[in-house]
Amino acid sequence: MHGGEGCRRVLMTADAVGGVWDYALQVAKGLDTCGVEVTLATMGARPRDDQRAAAREIRGLRLVESDYRLEWADHPWDDVARAGSWLLELEAQVRPDIIHLNGYAHGALAWTAPAVVVAHSCVCSWWSAVRGGDAPEEWTAYRRAVREGLRAATAVVAPSAAMLRALSAHYGAVSGTVVPNGRDATQFRTGPKEPLVLSAGRLWDEAKNVAALASIAHCLPWPVALAGETRNASGELIPDGAVEYLGRLSSADLRGWMARASIYAMPARYEPFGLSILEAGLSGCALVLGDIPSLREHWDGAAAFVAPDDRGALRRAIGRLIDSPARRAELGRRARERGHEFTVGRMVDAYQRLYHGLLCPSGHGALEVSSCAS
Repeated sequence: MHGGEGCRRVLMTADAVGGVWDYALQVAKGLDTCGVEVTLATMGARPRDDQRAAAREIRGLRLVESDYRLEWADHPWDDVARAGSWLLELEAQVRPDIIHLNGYAHGALAWTAPAVVVAHSCVCSWWSAVRGGDAPEEWTAYRRAVREGLRAATAVVAPSAAMLRALSAHYGAVSGTVVPNGRDATQFRTGPKEPLVLSAGRLWDEAKNVAALASIAHCLPWPVALAGETRNASGELIPDGAVEYLGRLSSADLRGWMARASIYAMPARYEPFGLSILEAGLSGCALVLGDIPSLREHWDGAAAFVAPDDRGALRRAIGRLIDSPARRAELGRRARERGHEFTVGRMVDAYQRLYHGLLCPSGHGALEVSSCAS
């Protein structure tokens, strides 16, 4: 029976590609400091050796791997169903107090424990922001699965109010909780800064819009470096530009580049939170960001904003920072101060309060939640 004693075990899902993996480890590490054990069930591409090593460093984390297709992959539904059966078997073995899903479709499973669905992004809101319209007909099954998962979930969480609004716009009214992502500020340092513009992420992703930065790099007096995958989902190399392609970097190597970079540019068309932006902010980079609601929500007053498709405005914004050391230093200071608000402790405390509210909905026997991480 779930309740009285609070949350002691969590079954969490994740994939090992992109920000969800890093997010899951941050949450698991924070929960571990609170005495909460996490079983992390992965789907999609299996974790790399360095990812497994990072998971092993978290005492209370048990990693369980699979390679079932993710719900946004091509023809995924047989695998999604098989993954659902696997996850229900894991629940029977682990007997978690809370199910923490970093995806949608499995929210509709017949869970015994309360199920929290965390909305990191979705295909329909991506399509609207990037392509300017509704996702085509081949995404009908996906749209239905997301809607059913959201409706069946005990609670819905998003990292920004903008993402919650997007869910309601595309799948019907959604009531949820905003829990911004967090990072451990002690892992990041601020320099010494060099004349360098940096960006990071999936370089082929139209949502990140890194191509806009690559296209203006030849107009800038400073070098531009891009970190991340240089092949798209079909394995094709992205076009060369007047930039230095760093490829996929380890977390430690990327932190080193962020410590050196004076400016971090992410003219995103779609970014529900932006972990790399937070990391760059904690590294004291002056931020140049796409002017979209989610990034305004978290970084207004601490970054320069440009319309994502106005490459001239992007060039001018970066150029002004290059020409003004004082303005650059001021934006870097503001970004670091704002970044310090997005702590792992704040994130984990919010999840702990949510968990306890689900386990003790009447308030009887609810636990006082103290800060568990920094």
